[in-house]
Amino acid sequence: MTATAPRFGPSPVRRPLAAVALLAALTSLLFGLVLAGASPASAHAALTGSDPQDGAVVATAPEEVTLTFSEQIALDDDSIRVLDPTGERADTGAPRDLTSGGAVRYGVQLHNGLPDGTYTVAWQAVSADSHPVSGAFTFSVGAPSETTVALPSGEAGGGLVGALYGIARYAAYAGFILLAGGSAFVLACWQRGAGARPLQRLVVRGWVTLTAATLAMLFLRNPYTGSGKLADAFDLDGLQSVLDTKPGAALVSRLLLLGASALFIAVLFGAYAKREDEKEKRDLTFGLATGGAVIAAGIAGTWALAEHASTGIQPGIAMPVDVLHLLAVAAWLGGLTALLVALYRTPDVPSAAVRRFSRVAFSSVVVLAATGLYQSWRQVGSWSALTGTRYGQLLLVKVALVGVLIGVAWISRRWTARLTERSGSADDADSADDADDADPAVSRPPGSADSAPPAGPSVPVPESEGAEAVASVEASDAPGSAGADEGVAPERAAQLSRQRAALTATKEKRARDADPDRSGLRRSVMVETGIAVVLLVVTTILTATEPGRTEEEAARGNSTAAAAPVTGGQVNLSLPFDTGGQSGKGTVRLDISPGGTGSNSVHLWIDGPDERPMDVPEVKLAFTLESKDIGPLPVVPDRLTEGHWSASGVQIPMAGDWKVSVTVRTSDIDQTTIDKNVKIG
Repeated sequence: MTATAPRFGPSPVRRPLAAVALLAALTSLLFGLVLAGASPASAHAALTGSDPQDGAVVATAPEEVTLTFSEQIALDDDSIRVLDPTGERADTGAPRDLTSGGAVRYGVQLHNGLPDGTYTVAWQAVSADSHPVSGAFTFSVGAPSETTVALPSGEAGGGLVGALYGIARYAAYAGFILLAGGSAFVLACWQRGAGARPLQRLVVRGWVTLTAATLAMLFLRNPYTGSGKLADAFDLDGLQSVLDTKPGAALVSRLLLLGASALFIAVLFGAYAKREDEKEKRDLTFGLATGGAVIAAGIAGTWALAEHASTGIQPGIAMPVDVLHLLAVAAWLGGLTALLVALYRTPDVPSAAVRRFSRVAFSSVVVLAATGLYQSWRQVGSWSALTGTRYGQLLLVKVALVGVLIGVAWISRRWTARLTERSGSADDADSADDADDADPAVSRPPGSADSAPPAGPSVPVPESEGAEAVASVEASDAPGSAGADEGVAPERAAQLSRQRAALTATKEKRARDADPDRSGLRRSVMVETGIAVVLLVVTTILTATEPGRTEEEAARGNSTAAAAPVTGGQVNLSLPFDTGGQSGKGTVRLDISPGGTGSNSVHLWIDGPDERPMDVPEVKLAFTLESKDIGPLPVVPDRLTEGHWSASGVQIPMAGDWKVSVTVRTSDIDQTTIDKNVKIG
């Protein structure tokens, strides 16, 4: 029988709810981004400043190095290291917390009497959203020099341990979706599904996956945020230190809640599946739904407690919003997977169950649109971050996938509508909603067996076995055959009963497979599930990606830390001098360009009393910022031509009123130094 695509005209599902939800999601996302303000960074700590700054040249070694971050971080005794040009440690050890007035700042003391040269500062920490962050920069004392220290190129949390931890994160999300969404599908959409083995296996596998992934993350947490060595996963001291952190406490809490969820699963697929009394079953349904919702919210809360939602702006709002977002994802995608399993592996899933799930899915989309709007504003915050950061680009991919998924879901609703039309009149459909649990064959297509399938889950029977059953049963039921039930031995009667059941199941399977509407629904749900898997992958990557808002702030902080030139205009000086000897009078003309912080070029001319170029044996420069006790920073220019000297790459570490000292020597014993204060930067 050939399947035809569902029509897109009027149907019992009159409201295009999926289209409305998609439009609302896209519109609210864009509107929220337009209204986003310049609020503080919200996740993934970023280095926003340092003293000394990256690339700075200081006259004398500082007493300590300080680092400023965008949010709270966790450090250990080896988190900040300062290395001298030979690669030896130049710091004294554990960093000090210098946080005050909302600025998150840490400092590490340096050894006394450090020699001149280029020093490397390498740091690694754990941000408040549980992700490891790291970085490095250099500064110089006296003048830059060669260094044997190579800046680390790898990111924190990488390597084999990082890959394994990432896989465990994927598995944890997938397990939660199957556990929570599959259970919700049974309780809210198809209560008789509690006795279906395929659905039971789906939910149990979700529980096992989430439990195993949580244990793996707990053991991998220490090397993931520290050494990166897989062997450290079994370090008991490291495990103890993990348990003392917020992420460690969240993982332990999740394991405890999974213990409670195991009891929930036992009741759902045990006593609940066998309960026949309608009143008792309604009471048990309410109790399981309430308890299951509490457990699911608690498990979702373990992510909100330790990740992006727990830090940054408005954590009191962000955490419950994140819990709602995760629950909506589980109800939609987990229920979708359960529906796919039911359509393929169970013989009697009714169209009423599909309609109920359609309503659940629509409610989930509405919640996802609202919570996704808030999360997008909080994590992105600007148009430039939406298009110019990896987080924003992944978010656009996620929105596109959601749009495609909703479009396919709309098609699935049309297939459901066709099944509903065939189930009878509108009154019969309403009765089917109420009596679904009592009559699971409400949507059985024409041509299926008239009798209901045997109690308990039905297992599809291979065609060869079905053919044998048909021949045997037909022979036993033939008039006058010796195989009639009456007077037949109990063993033979039991065999005939099993064969009749196999015959009934085979006929039902053939009827279902030949039903074009049910086949079309299966295919569309299969496509939905495939898109949902890709969507889950993108979502998990997002949770481990630095949010766009923070990435932009980090870029601004790094720009400041790099001491990009702050031009105050080219500096031009004219300084008369007199060394006291013969031909010891003249004028020094000095140009400093661009005349700001960072790298500058210096040109120096010496003119004699007749304003002609004047050669002298030696010229030296020095820059001193007395207000900050910086300097003197010596500069020895190179002679270019008669009366003209120059120097390039002259580093001015910060803006201020600098004293420029020019030393001119006109003979072996005659020299003088001229000072001039000038504002640079």
